[in-house]
Amino acid sequence: MIASLHPSLLFFIGALLLWVLPLLGRRILILLVPAAAFLIITQLEPGTYLSYQMFDFDLNLLRVDKLSKIFGYVFTINAFACFLFAQHLKTRYEHTASLAYIGAALGAVFASDLISLYLFWEVMAITSTFLILARRTERSYAAAFRYVMVHIFGGLTLLAGILLQINATGSVAFDGFTLQGLPTYLILIGFLINAAAPPISAWLADAYPEATVTGGVIMTAYTTKTAVYTLIRGFAGWEILIVVGCFMAIYGIIYAILENDMRRILAYSIMNQVGFMICGIGIGTAMALNGAMAHAFAHIIYKALLWMSAGSVLYLTGKSKCTDLGGLYKTMPLTMIFGTIGALAISSFPFLSGYTTKPMIIEAGVHEGYFWVWLILEIASAGVFLHAGIKFPYFVFFAKDNGLRPGEPPKHMLLAMAFLSFICIFIGVYPQPLYDLLPYPVDFHAYTFEHTLNQFQLLMFSALAFFMLLPLLKRTRTISLDTDWFYRMGGRLFINGCDKVFNGINSFGDRIFMQELPKALAHFAKDPAASVQKHGARLLAEASGDDEHLARRLAEADHRTQFSAYPIGIGVILAIIALGIMSLFYFLL
Repeated sequence: MIASLHPSLLFFIGALLLWVLPLLGRRILILLVPAAAFLIITQLEPGTYLSYQMFDFDLNLLRVDKLSKIFGYVFTINAFACFLFAQHLKTRYEHTASLAYIGAALGAVFASDLISLYLFWEVMAITSTFLILARRTERSYAAAFRYVMVHIFGGLTLLAGILLQINATGSVAFDGFTLQGLPTYLILIGFLINAAAPPISAWLADAYPEATVTGGVIMTAYTTKTAVYTLIRGFAGWEILIVVGCFMAIYGIIYAILENDMRRILAYSIMNQVGFMICGIGIGTAMALNGAMAHAFAHIIYKALLWMSAGSVLYLTGKSKCTDLGGLYKTMPLTMIFGTIGALAISSFPFLSGYTTKPMIIEAGVHEGYFWVWLILEIASAGVFLHAGIKFPYFVFFAKDNGLRPGEPPKHMLLAMAFLSFICIFIGVYPQPLYDLLPYPVDFHAYTFEHTLNQFQLLMFSALAFFMLLPLLKRTRTISLDTDWFYRMGGRLFINGCDKVFNGINSFGDRIFMQELPKALAHFAKDPAASVQKHGARLLAEASGDDEHLARRLAEADHRTQFSAYPIGIGVILAIIALGIMSLFYFLL
């Protein structure tokens, strides 16, 4: 039975059980759920399971292969670490949203058809919004509103593409798309929005830093990496993704270097790293796809570690801007060490996880003759060391001492960071277990003399550049404007414009059809024959210019109205005309 049990089911059941368990039971449950889900994934056999019917289509909730399993493994490992980090929380609200969010991500990864994928996709968007709202600040409420609006747009785009694809092919299967047309491009755009591809990318740096301490840690792993999974599954080898990925890699670096808020630095770093993965997907070879998957695995781990380190600082100091921090190594040495391990891992420092995963993508580009891809990704690699490898730990833990002396976070937070640090080191030193999980045979050796020497040179020159340019890189109390400015300001303009246009139409319609027209019809209905005669007399008098004739005819109409002296034929004619008009409307409409 365990061989066909859906791992996401445990998370949804856990989200419900939280509301009937006491605090101790909740703390145990949130650790047991991801551990049990990981065990279930290890027992899943390749194939499709859990069939059901919807809209006359045969759907499958559980597709098991190496691609889905590797994302399932890292999603559950990361969930265990995140819930260990969040043991201090006493409320059910945030844990419920987190469990449902992770469960939906697993559901999307294991879905074998577009309809099931879409259903889990939307649950992800809804449940993750609550992790932003849980912070209960004005900024988080505003960020959550923008976040959910962007994801509604992305979800509708994806839905439109899915419906057009089903109409064009008659199939709901979610496999590699071969036909390039409007349906597949809409699906691609829907996926890229969740991957935070520019220009619709600012939602990530806008929303994630406004989430709670633990919510931010959890959100870094699932939305963008589920999008990476879907791109691997559906769009491997689409060369447009090479351009998108390279642009993301550089775009994220630029904004991370400009940023002052430590969690926004790490948010832009997500965009940069996802750019590497998308570039590998676009290259589409076995080595490139292996690299994208391996790097997604490593990235989830070290990025969660970085956000835990930053979250610990925020939890203890209440501050997030680099200009307000500094000197924390004195009282937070363990947090600093763990954060530095994550910073070096993301920078592809030898003997850490990034070194054994990310270079696979660059090497694949070289093998395919993409010199410009190699150049851009090497520049991006140097930039990663600048903004995440050095800038983050330097300005947060060293640099100017602002007199903050918070001490270390609770032990469970330190234990979660130690756990992820161990994984970073393990994959960096001995990557073979990770390579064995990949779908294709791995023909890549990270620790060649040439590769190691080149990487050390790249890192050392990047470090030299950082400290030489340190006066220019020192942060000030600034705010970086991203493309979200357009829907922040443009959204207000759009709403105001819609208000004036559509409410103006409403007001006009209300005045004409709800006030003046009923009044005129009521007046006409009192005596239709007199009204018609008066109107006809007025038209004839105006045409002839004879005012005396008009007055005489109006007086006659009033006299006839008073004594009901109209010939019966006029009423019949009016009735026939009314019936004719009604029949005309009936046949036309």
